[in-house]
Amino acid sequence: MLKDKTLFITGASRGIGLAIALRAARDGANIAIASKTDRPHPKLPGTIHTAAAEIEAAGGKALPMQVDIRDEEAVAAAVKRCAEHFGGIDILINNASAIHLSGTEQTPMKRFDLMFGVNVRGTFVCSQACLPYLKESAQRGRNPHILNLSPPLSMKPRWFAHHVAYTMAKYGMSMCVLGMAEEFRPFGIGVNALWPRTVIATAALNVIPVADPKRGRKPEIMADAAHVILNRD
Repeated sequence: MLKDKTLFITGASRGIGLAIALRAARDGANIAIASKTDRPHPKLPGTIHTAAAEIEAAGGKALPMQVDIRDEEAVAAAVKRCAEHFGGIDILINNASAIHLSGTEQTPMKRFDLMFGVNVRGTFVCSQACLPYLKESAQRGRNPHILNLSPPLSMKPRWFAHHVAYTMAKYGMSMCVLGMAEEFRPFGIGVNALWPRTVIATAALNVIPVADPKRGRKPEIMADAAHVILNRD
């Protein structure tokens, strides 16, 4: 159970991040929503405010915060505000991610920088900022975790061939898992990755030309899996 635990979730205004938040809210958790969408997006549903309303309705407590996780000062301020508001941080979910499924010639450098800025830098920045509070959580025996939404590392060419920039960026998140799991082990902080075997039908698929949202599983399946991981010792 995640009752009274505090989760700092990036990209929690919609999709998998929101699904994880709502599953935790049903346990009575505190959720910090760290996302960019403060006002309605023309193509994507949900804002930090609509997510907060859903979390509260599900039984949790919500703190909506507009945050660009590429900005280390903004992240530090949001993490501090979360810890002060809820009395600490027990779990970090690095869910926010940028995607552009294209070959090398078709990948604008603006998109390349966005993917590495959000996926790799953002994950590292959030993990670094939350670490002091996760250490405190461990000292209180609250079983702290970091969970990254990132794939298993595989050097098979087929995972790189069609979208090398995106794969590298997501693998950066996975390498954070491997390194931080070992680095943070002495502190009693668990670090894991979660990745689906199938497509997940999120609103983001609607803006990816090669994706078919109708063929995906619902985000709730990821939320259920995350819930199991976060309740393990």
